[in-house]
Amino acid sequence: MKVIKLVATTLGVLYLQNGYSEQKPNVIIILVDDLGYGDLSCQGFSKDIQTPNIDYLLNNGIRFTNFYANCTVSSPSRAALLTGKFPDLVGVPGVIRAESGNNWGYLDEQAVLLPQVLKKQNYHSAIIGKWHLGLKSPNTPNERGFDFFHGYLDGMMDDYYHHVRNGVNYMYLNKKNINTEGLGHATDIFTNWAIDYLNDQVGKQSPFFMYLAYTAPHYPEQPPQEWLEQLKKRQPQMSEKRAKLVALIEHLDYNIGRLYKLLEKNGQLENTLILFASDNGGHSPSEANNSPFRGGKEDMYEGGIHVAGGAYWKKQIQPAVNNNFVMLFDFFPTVCELAGAKVEYPIDAISILPLLKGEKQITDDRIIVWTRREGGAEYGGRDYFACRYKDYKLVQNRPFSQMELFKITDDTQEKNPSTDKNSTEYKQLSSEIKKHLLKSGQVP
Repeated sequence: MKVIKLVATTLGVLYLQNGYSEQKPNVIIILVDDLGYGDLSCQGFSKDIQTPNIDYLLNNGIRFTNFYANCTVSSPSRAALLTGKFPDLVGVPGVIRAESGNNWGYLDEQAVLLPQVLKKQNYHSAIIGKWHLGLKSPNTPNERGFDFFHGYLDGMMDDYYHHVRNGVNYMYLNKKNINTEGLGHATDIFTNWAIDYLNDQVGKQSPFFMYLAYTAPHYPEQPPQEWLEQLKKRQPQMSEKRAKLVALIEHLDYNIGRLYKLLEKNGQLENTLILFASDNGGHSPSEANNSPFRGGKEDMYEGGIHVAGGAYWKKQIQPAVNNNFVMLFDFFPTVCELAGAKVEYPIDAISILPLLKGEKQITDDRIIVWTRREGGAEYGGRDYFACRYKDYKLVQNRPFSQMELFKITDDTQEKNPSTDKNSTEYKQLSSEIKKHLLKSGQVP
């Protein structure tokens, strides 16, 4: 019998001595909701919070310190993550809502999502948790490439135990509306469903992609009571609202630890890349910690878009703190390249696979535009923007605010704005916003 020798290389790819084969890795993207940059203990800005499980992933993998969401709010960032394109270029400049008079996006039916690309490489794709990219056909997860959906169609819940929004139940198992009343806290439920999915994948020949999108720590600040009581014993001087948020985050961290232990128990850990990020900055009225940045969720200042991000792969990714400029939607081409799935159409993101391999890579030589559209008196149904190229960032923090230019590499807290419209940087970045608007204006 002829023996074929296997030679392992970096990031899980196997080469056969007589020909070529791939041992394709599993991929898990964990996206949390409204996590402040400073609300992980590994970041070093919060002494009142303990997140040992997320810390473990980021300290034993790559922790990106210069990582950005694609928008200040939920739906656009998720659209960017799953398409590799700027969100308004796929029809999602703002939050998708059930209310027709306050709905600011519709996912382009022609947009290709990550699970559709991975399907060409025989990946089985699942979304567990929050979708927030459409409430009815054709923009439901199973119709947009996911083989399996167990989660929540809408964005936020009014109650973490009753799982409804404005009295409507948006919990689904694939296309079936399901009753989850009495099953417990949503964070526990989503983790249980993720564990069920991972157990089901044991022994399967095809690799899997699991997109685990928690609703935590999005308000309402509603942790399990025992977690809140435990925190208050440890931090008796903490405000009630801050205590609820911290307990909600620590409960989320505990559940991510459950997931890690399950992967280890199942023997899936060493062939699974875990990517972690938040969809936008923390909610300031909930007393989120966005240190060391200015602003929070909904702001184009750093606190609204500069978020936690990282990658972990046991024995494959070497521990590092990386300061490369990285965007959330860069996960899209990175996963595709790792899986050997070719993206056969233009996207706006770049693969950061070299960074995961510990190689040097230039990632900041590109124009990035952030856009958000919103209603109400503060926004009036208009867009507001930020644009960055290398050291400079141009910000319009609300639709009726003036543009402010920052040398962001020197002024990370955005304390020293310039409004000189004649500067080279101001002209360049404002021109790039106009170019971007010309493109997005062609998208329904």
